Parts: sequence; structure tokens; C-alpha cells
Amino acid sequence: TIGDSFFIDHATGIVIGETCIIKENVKIYQGVTLGALQVSKELKDKKRHPTVENNVIIYANATILGGETVIGANSIIGGNVWLTESVPVNTFVYHKPETKLKPKK
Repeated sequence: TIGDSFFIDHATGIVIGETCIIKENVKIYQGVTLGALQVSKELKDKKRHPTVENNVIIYANATILGGETVIGANSIIGGNVWLTESVPVNTFVYHKPETKLKPKK
């Protein structure tokens, strides 16, 4: 189910699972996966994919998994984030990668 004003930018590599619910005014960037935590024929009639509430932005290469996972309204999911649990309303989710430099010997 996809609501009004759904926007996909740079629409390459996006996966939206069949039981996903996307509400209104959602923006998704390239490489986003809204998927299931597990795949099994026994789960075919169960909600396996996330719910994305109104006014959410999901940036590039974020992975959001699970049928009970809900992204709260007005939230922002940063690039390369991996989520398997729900996010409260008005939340900014990001990860802080660490890059270290070391001189060659």
C-alpha cells in the first residue's frame, strides 16, 4: 500500500516488499530496502515488511526490515542505516561511521 505524494529520487536499486505500507508524503532515495526479516512460505499471509508513516524521508542505501517495524511520522532515516526495530515519531536516525588513516610502513 502506497499513499499520496510518494517520491522516489534516483530510483535505482529500491526494494519495497509486498506487505509494506507507505503512508503519505514519503521520500525514498536510491538503494533503499523495505524488506522482510525472514523468508518462508509459512509467512506468505503475514505482514513481513515495514510500515512507513507520513512525512518520512529515507536516504540512500538504508535497510529497514520486519513486519512489526514502524517508522514514525516526520522522521528522517539517514543513509546506510540498518533498522530492524521501530522508530518513534519525529526521530532522526543515523550512524556515525569511523574512518581511520594509518601511514604505510
